[in-house]
Amino acid sequence: MKVLVINAGSSSLKYQLIDMENEAVIAKGGIDRIGLEGSKLKHKANGEETVIEKDMHNHEEAIQLVLETLTDAKVGVISSMDEIGAVGHRVVHGGDKFACSVKITDEVIEMMESLIDLAPLHNPANLQGIAACKAVMPNTPMVGVFDTAFHQTMPAISYIYGIPYEAYEDFKVRRYGFHGSSHRFVSARCAEILGKKPEELNIVSCHLGNGSSIAAVKGGKCLDTTMGLTPIEGLPMGTRCGNIDPALIRFLMNKYNMTIDEMDSYLNKKSGMLGISGVSSDFRDLSAAAEAGNKRAQLALDIFCYNVKKFIGAYAAAMGGVDAIVFTAGVGENDDVVRAGSVTGLEFLGAKMNYELNKTVHGKETIVSTDDSAVKIVVIPTNEELVIARDTAELANL
Repeated sequence: MKVLVINAGSSSLKYQLIDMENEAVIAKGGIDRIGLEGSKLKHKANGEETVIEKDMHNHEEAIQLVLETLTDAKVGVISSMDEIGAVGHRVVHGGDKFACSVKITDEVIEMMESLIDLAPLHNPANLQGIAACKAVMPNTPMVGVFDTAFHQTMPAISYIYGIPYEAYEDFKVRRYGFHGSSHRFVSARCAEILGKKPEELNIVSCHLGNGSSIAAVKGGKCLDTTMGLTPIEGLPMGTRCGNIDPALIRFLMNKYNMTIDEMDSYLNKKSGMLGISGVSSDFRDLSAAAEAGNKRAQLALDIFCYNVKKFIGAYAAAMGGVDAIVFTAGVGENDDVVRAGSVTGLEFLGAKMNYELNKTVHGKETIVSTDDSAVKIVVIPTNEELVIARDTAELANL
């Protein structure tokens, strides 16, 4: 049976159609500028890409176009919508209500709506995608897979902030973490590669991209993670500041005469690698600028690697040791310089990188540590869509 995976953004929608018999991606694509002028769909199937330019005023129209394209006589890959056994939806924030993926019901939708305050930019878009699919495919089972669910195994010592406890009791202010499907996939895959059971391993999972997070995975379960109530906490990222002194918010708001919304944009969209370097949020641009002698670009990269290294060391301490360090996502899978910079100096932990081998690894599954390294360093391409598809197939009894 086939599963359609949907990842809905505020003005975008990404999809994959996966055949669960062999877990092969039959087709995938995306739509940009939903509700705006110039919206278009890019569809890839059978080694070819098709671009359809069409005004789409809302997510329901976007979903309708996706289904029409999937069943199209020329570029489609299925004869009818009946071949789609279930739809899996990526949902960013599940709060503390969802510790696992769930079949979507009216009650589940109500619970998701109650969490909008925790993810005002993401959850409304996810709900729009669900509503659009239900309108077009009312009899097809649907499953919600939450970015936060994998981190629900964290103990209170990991997720409670050092502020009055009433904030947690009244408003559920706590660390939630994100990229859960990615951390879950690569930590499980790491165990397979090493020929171990997840229960036997302490793994530091480094999901490094424009948005980055690190997770301490002990015995197959998340013990701690770097992102918090929102995805801004933790590492400095492409445009997000990461960990800062909270007092600087008021200080800078006064100095720059900012509103709270302007400060929110400053911390989320103008900080991180972009803010430090003044060049770009893209690590490829930063590397090129650094090689050309741009000192701020080099500083941004050095700061990023230093912070990754700090969290690896901290999580090794929290877990009482580490067996493997995993690098994944766009930067983690492809940037050998960032990987090298993030583990150099961790030899005291038993982590020894094969630097020559590391230079050759871009986007492929490889153990890049030396043969005598006590801690294995592994590059694993993530596959969040497959995690969503597997959970969806299981819950829909396909």
